[in-house]
Amino acid sequence: MWRLIVNEGDVYWNMGLDEAMLELKRKGLIPNTLRLYVIKPSAITIGYFQKVIDAINLEYLEKKNISFTRRITGGGSVYHDAEGEITYSVIADLNFIPLDLQESYRFICRGIVEALHILGLEAEFVPINDVVVNGRKISGSAQARRGDAVLQHGTLMYNTNLDLLEKILKVSKEKLMDRGVLSIRDRVTTVSLELHREVNKEEVLEALKKGFARALHVNFREEDLTKEELSLAKELASKYSSREWKFKR
Repeated sequence: MWRLIVNEGDVYWNMGLDEAMLELKRKGLIPNTLRLYVIKPSAITIGYFQKVIDAINLEYLEKKNISFTRRITGGGSVYHDAEGEITYSVIADLNFIPLDLQESYRFICRGIVEALHILGLEAEFVPINDVVVNGRKISGSAQARRGDAVLQHGTLMYNTNLDLLEKILKVSKEKLMDRGVLSIRDRVTTVSLELHREVNKEEVLEALKKGFARALHVNFREEDLTKEELSLAKELASKYSSREWKFKR
């Protein structure tokens, strides 16, 4: 039996909570957990190794008063649309997943693939860490490991404002050309676009619960966060909101 957490909050608290859960898992203080959450208000996360100037349109973010922070995981920049995207986190013992990094991504991302199948879409995992539908990215994931614990978190775009996403995120022309496209807008898609109807958050949440249960071969019991998680997340949130952390590179 795994624990299931469903919640929402701002980007600093959510990134703090993901790190708090990884650290507490490393110490053996919390069970294997799937967390499904909405970052509200909408915000950006960038990968640990990214340079701010290369990852996001900072001037546009400041103009629109959209927050951003840096993750502890690698990967690229992500627009977390409060009205069109759900983020997932899997926090587990390392012996539960394949040790090989590529295979561990494939194993956990099966939860997204299964969820999309439940929603009526044929999806596939594409290395290193993407899930695509009809050749377009609908989900990306990133991972961090500490001791015998792993955190993998990622996004599922069900109704993301892709026009806004394109204005906010920066992707090099070389990377786009490698994908055979000319713009970010041509590279990504959403569940709503692929199903030709507006999908709501509740049905996506239910699909994710069932999809991860199938993929991981586990049952979930929805619970609340522990006092230790709440306390450490609050402490870490101040790091994620600091200029020093955000502009580390």
